[in-house]
Amino acid sequence: MSKIAIIGATGRAGSQLLEEALRRGHSVTAIARDTSKVGSRAGVVSKNVDVLDAAALQDAVAGHDAVITAAHFATVPAAAIVGPVKRAGVKRLLVVGGAGSLLLPDDTRVIDSAGFPAEYKTEASAGAAFLDELRQENDLDWTFLSPSAEFVEGERTGTFRVGKDHLLVSSEGRSWISFADYAIALIDELETPEHVRQRFTVGY
Repeated sequence: MSKIAIIGATGRAGSQLLEEALRRGHSVTAIARDTSKVGSRAGVVSKNVDVLDAAALQDAVAGHDAVITAAHFATVPAAAIVGPVKRAGVKRLLVVGGAGSLLLPDDTRVIDSAGFPAEYKTEASAGAAFLDELRQENDLDWTFLSPSAEFVEGERTGTFRVGKDHLLVSSEGRSWISFADYAIALIDELETPEHVRQRFTVGY
């Protein structure tokens, strides 16, 4: 059993990560600006923290075996997470990534493709920048898990494919993963690290 801090634990991805971690017997600190929707639950300590408050975040994650961040990249840059985590003495950082930085078959990025939706560009660009900064990070044992193009509500099947840097597309031509199955893949990585200081991806 590990002691895990989840930043953004009330969001769609974060809440599924919270559920998956608890299902496997881990102890979780849920971190968000407002954790009221987490409620009172066995195995969970809730902390209301402004993630951009470096000192408060450092204090909140200290003493944990690992930190998972599911915060939005456009509002929470890499430095806002990496600095406090390092100063808190936590070595393992897992990041809920984005699909925009994944590669297409011609090795160009998804975000640079002609049909990439303009409304997602800001968040996707910030996610790519976050990954670039992690790749320069030598002190943390980080992992960046990119979902497929569609990151959606759906059932927990436990059946999915794992890839590296290229976008996964199903035989039907769809690139997608549910939040619940994504959570399985990330907690698997937490428990049995196979992509330390690497990005990887999951999809059907």
